[in-house]
Amino acid sequence: MDINKIGIVGAGAMGSGIAQVCATNGISVALCDLSQEILDHAMEQIHWSVSKLFNKGKLTENIDTIMNRIVFSVDYNAVTNAELIIEAVFEAIEVKHQVLQSLEGIIREDTIVASNTSAIPITEIAAVTRYPENVIGLHFFNPVPMLKAVEVIRGISTSDRAFQYGADFVRRIGKEPIMVNRDLAGFILNRINMVSNIEAMRLVEQGVATPEDIDRGVRLAFGRKMGIFETGDLVGLEVSLMAYDNVYREENDLRFYAPAILRRKVRAGHLGRKAGKGWYQYDPDGNRK
Repeated sequence: MDINKIGIVGAGAMGSGIAQVCATNGISVALCDLSQEILDHAMEQIHWSVSKLFNKGKLTENIDTIMNRIVFSVDYNAVTNAELIIEAVFEAIEVKHQVLQSLEGIIREDTIVASNTSAIPITEIAAVTRYPENVIGLHFFNPVPMLKAVEVIRGISTSDRAFQYGADFVRRIGKEPIMVNRDLAGFILNRINMVSNIEAMRLVEQGVATPEDIDRGVRLAFGRKMGIFETGDLVGLEVSLMAYDNVYREENDLRFYAPAILRRKVRAGHLGRKAGKGWYQYDPDGNRK
């Protein structure tokens, strides 16, 4: 598949991870955010991650070549000529709608627009655009450079062209597309994951087990590289809570209602690794204490 340039709106952990993967696969990237501070942090994180992979001998190009493929900009006009634009902003429908509406007068009529939402139906996200047939979901998993699966989600108006384009793009960057043929809150993998995550939190809340023991059991018994609570701290507890609430509101299914222990932690500001405290505690460098 011949893709020369993509645009990404949102330079947080997911947006910067997607930018890195695209750049290491030879694609030029315009990474946009409204905050220069966030862009500067994204540049540092991408450089650190690319350097780490280069030093391990996992890259065929040098660090500067890869970094030079990424333009960091506070101006959405940087994505004007992109063939694909990926929205990777905060998991709130109002924020996503603002981004898509801001892009309306900038991008071409045939540009594919993808949302990296983890839970919000693509049909709802696409509702504010003039060309909902061009909107798909591309749900990457954190950390993006490490995890191979990407859900490709079809909204109710998504064209066959856009849906296939999403799958081809995922393969182009060395990932594996997981095709979601019907729009459903939480899609496939998160719906499976959310139920087990919520049950694990309830077990901690009830005093049945500690996060440490549950995570160790999940790693040893299920072969996961990271436990449920370790992953939650990496993603951010407020991000997880918003995803659970989005699915619960859409489905009205108590299986997806987040337990009180998670809600209390979010209210207390115990948001995970970035806050120094979540299910575990961390030093200023993000290492567990």
